[in-house]
Amino acid sequence: MNATRRRVLRQGGLALSSTGLAGLAGCGAWAVPQAGPMELLHLDDSGPYAAPTLLVMLPGAYSAPQEFVDEGFVRALRQRRMPVDVVIAGARIEHYVEGRVLERLREQVIAPARARGVRSVWLLGISLGGLFALAYAARHPGEISGLITLAPYLGRRTLYAEIVAAGGPAAWARGRKAQADDQLEHDVWTWLGSGSATPLPTLGYGLEDRFAESHRLLASLLPATQVITAAGGHDWPAWRALWLQCLERHLLPVGG
Repeated sequence: MNATRRRVLRQGGLALSSTGLAGLAGCGAWAVPQAGPMELLHLDDSGPYAAPTLLVMLPGAYSAPQEFVDEGFVRALRQRRMPVDVVIAGARIEHYVEGRVLERLREQVIAPARARGVRSVWLLGISLGGLFALAYAARHPGEISGLITLAPYLGRRTLYAEIVAAGGPAAWARGRKAQADDQLEHDVWTWLGSGSATPLPTLGYGLEDRFAESHRLLASLLPATQVITAAGGHDWPAWRALWLQCLERHLLPVGG
């Protein structure tokens, strides 16, 4: 772990609020284990990457890939007979700290899918997984067909305050200079604020989410048709409701 990331963790840098990193995890004391390959859960009907569209689901900081299954996300797709294969990639907090999460996602999931003939790759990220989805699109332009982010982690409150004080994401992006210790969230806001974000994400969040102020800031950059809300906080009941809205409103076009 490099010194900058170690310092960020000590200071609660990944903490989305004053609750600290434990607030994101929903628990108290924690330790960062050594990062290894991401856990992958392939869920398709006819062999890996048989469909022309691949949906990569990215869970939150301490969620396991199986939780997407247990919470009905995959079942909702199958009930609608959508021609999409699913890979749930367990990109977790230790991969963020390691600093190679996007490289691992590309090496383990997206490049193999492309090699097998997948034409359209969509990313669905929740919380920290939402940051990973946005950051991948920002750093690898042209590789992703679409993004759905539910309650994405968008940086510390100090970063949010800095952006607001600058006059908003566009002004902040114009005035800032890249730093050696930039985190993924800095790249994401620069990408969004510069007006070069392609594809624009669909954003969903709970109205009582403790990080809703940063979600509303992101929503100000998006068409109204790509912003959905639901009652609830930073938890699975709200995320399930948002996911069903995405499917009902056909915000996940598939087929190539």
